[in-house]
Amino acid sequence: MAARESGWGGAESSTSTPVATPMATPVSTRSVKWEKDVEEAAGTLDRPLLSKRCANTTSQMAVVGANACPIESLDYEVVENEVYNQDWRSRGKLQIFQYQVLKWALALFVGLVVALVGFFSNISVENIAGFKLLLTSNLMLQNRYMAAFVVYIGCNTVLAAAAAALCAYIAPAAAGSGIPEVKAYLNGIDAHSILAPSTLLVKIFGSILGVSAGFVLGKEGPMVHTGACVASFLGQGGSRKYGLTWNWIRYFKNDLDRRDLITCGAAAGVAAAFRAPVGGVLFALEEVTSWWRSALLWRTFSTTAVVAMVLRGLISYCRGGHCGLFGKGGLIMFDLSSRQATYTATDLAVVVLLGILGGLLGALFNFFVDRLLRVYNLLNEKGPRSKIILTVTISVITSCCTFGLPWLTSCTPCPPELANKCPTIGRSGNFKNFQCPPGHYNALASLFFNTNDDAIRNLFSAGTEREFGVSTLLTFFTTVYTLGIVTYGVAVPSGLFIPVILAGASFGRLIGSLLGSVSGLDSGLFALLGAASFLGGTMRMTVSVCVILLELTNDLHLLPLIMLVLLIAKTLADCFNKGVYEQMVRMKGLPYLEVHAEPCMRSLVAGDVVSGPLITFASVERVGTIVETLRHTGHNGFPVIEDQPFAPAPELCGLVLRSHLLVLLQGRIFTRRCVKTGAADVFRTLAPFDFAKAGSGKGLKVEDLGLSEGDMDMYVDLLPITNRSPYTVVENMSLAKAAVLFRGLGLRHMCVVPRTQGRPPVVGILTRHDFMPQYIRGLYPNNMPR
Repeated sequence: MAARESGWGGAESSTSTPVATPMATPVSTRSVKWEKDVEEAAGTLDRPLLSKRCANTTSQMAVVGANACPIESLDYEVVENEVYNQDWRSRGKLQIFQYQVLKWALALFVGLVVALVGFFSNISVENIAGFKLLLTSNLMLQNRYMAAFVVYIGCNTVLAAAAAALCAYIAPAAAGSGIPEVKAYLNGIDAHSILAPSTLLVKIFGSILGVSAGFVLGKEGPMVHTGACVASFLGQGGSRKYGLTWNWIRYFKNDLDRRDLITCGAAAGVAAAFRAPVGGVLFALEEVTSWWRSALLWRTFSTTAVVAMVLRGLISYCRGGHCGLFGKGGLIMFDLSSRQATYTATDLAVVVLLGILGGLLGALFNFFVDRLLRVYNLLNEKGPRSKIILTVTISVITSCCTFGLPWLTSCTPCPPELANKCPTIGRSGNFKNFQCPPGHYNALASLFFNTNDDAIRNLFSAGTEREFGVSTLLTFFTTVYTLGIVTYGVAVPSGLFIPVILAGASFGRLIGSLLGSVSGLDSGLFALLGAASFLGGTMRMTVSVCVILLELTNDLHLLPLIMLVLLIAKTLADCFNKGVYEQMVRMKGLPYLEVHAEPCMRSLVAGDVVSGPLITFASVERVGTIVETLRHTGHNGFPVIEDQPFAPAPELCGLVLRSHLLVLLQGRIFTRRCVKTGAADVFRTLAPFDFAKAGSGKGLKVEDLGLSEGDMDMYVDLLPITNRSPYTVVENMSLAKAAVLFRGLGLRHMCVVPRTQGRPPVVGILTRHDFMPQYIRGLYPNNMPR
């Protein structure tokens, strides 16, 4: 019987053959009916986007970016076989020292590369968007309003179409923020396209084009995905597909070291987006990682420290006028350290109100995003052209709003004390002239006719209570809130940080304007607290968001207020739905393992969910049997049973991986008789590094072996590559307890053994798929709580 291993618990995508159809993997009849049960029973917010796309969404597929693709599982278990033992016995002190040095060197190098990528993205957006806005403003100054509108909407459409074409035709996995995919990868879920080099390139350039196109989105979310892609590219020694492999990084060809390096990359992405090194570390710890170690904390912080230092040096260079139209935007930094934040009990009551409203609006934002993404999914299924048309349509709507709404606002005279700065002509900043006469400015254009980063700086500005009126803030908040919902989900790299901060800042400033007579807080502080409340209400992060905002404002006096508003917003929003990234993970069908076992697992045991048939190999197996099994199944782990004549009774020797079987067969270490050859014969032909996990690109497949008919009748000893100590549980162990063990150890296979003698030595294998609540409810629809 076969070790049923679905794509939810699958092998490395580079070394396994994804199952094309559900029928290719033997499963029980109970598993086949899972889809119908879930379709009838699950609520809308719990139903994956794949529910109508294929017959069995638990087996092989999930939505990555905007496309469905095969998924695999990562294995963080140390495979203790003869190959592993020989590898470590053969390493000297110099090699072990080299391994430790390389881990640190790679972590620091990841920080350097991510900082350079972040800086390149920032100056590109500032220059492209700045040139577009400058060209439009010059036409406006000449009273050529129709020409200005055509140029503005034309530039945005071309940029949006280019970004969508890159995502639709080259790397669909680059669409969206990428944080749900990184979060899933660090939970043990892998799809080859998530961190591929093509995804990295499209993520960088698509994000630049998308942000420059004036969409209500940011490049901060995609920077997390970019950092993870950079770390993956470096950690695997490059890419075999593109001929970029480096033997000196061969020590890192395993899931465990790559996971640590990708964690550093994700933290570096946040640090590069916000210039917040400590916030980046806490974001990785709180939001994206599923396993954390104390040694990783210091290594991740060192990575983000490199990012902060490199960015500081590059920005200082650009402030000398060496980077084109690069202004103060791009890398959000707003210094409040010169202003003492004092507050009274009345101010605290206003902050509590702001937290409550932010939590409610944040939960509502997540609800609408979930519903709209399901509509977009139907359009994206029609192909690349539909993705581009949808993106261009949203771009046209956004351009019409940002250009047309400022016409509804009356012009405001410039304050006498700001005669040198108002109106703003030919540069970024507040007090945009737009269509107003000399000496006047358009408040709404000051927000719309800037990059999103500059708009945030304008809202955070202190001492500008009279610059933005109530109608201006209400209009801007409503527009950004709506456009943020409809934009997320189009086929461009898009982050939610900036739309949420923009909406929250404008809403907070609106509350400050309405309650200015009650509270003594500055309107800029209200904008900051509003942004915090919206971040807590949508993303449900507390510690990391708090530290990021403190690093942005450089003022510890705001810590109590930010903590209070974040906790209130998150607590209230949790009563309605999950955080936006948790919703995305579930909606995409990614088999994410939560920290705590689901309630439906408490009344079941491990033996209740294993299914067959189960295929096992003998300790010395016929080559033809192995090849036929690998050809006709997509399983990635097989129990090895030793029986007569090598043992008096069947006993479980361990577990052998599909990837190791392929390497062993390629080495052709065969015998004509069914005899044990031992590890010595293996190491005369193969080296321990030959069994390391391949990087991205084409991995070894059954079709690549080229075995002859004569080879099929030969025998091969599997014990040298068999993991002699796989994790096992007794079949009557609580399924909830087994789930906690499975996730805590980062396993991919867990053998289930019988509790009584006289039965086969292994009952089945538990994989990630078996712990999914939807699958369990499909097996027991009448008995399980929802």
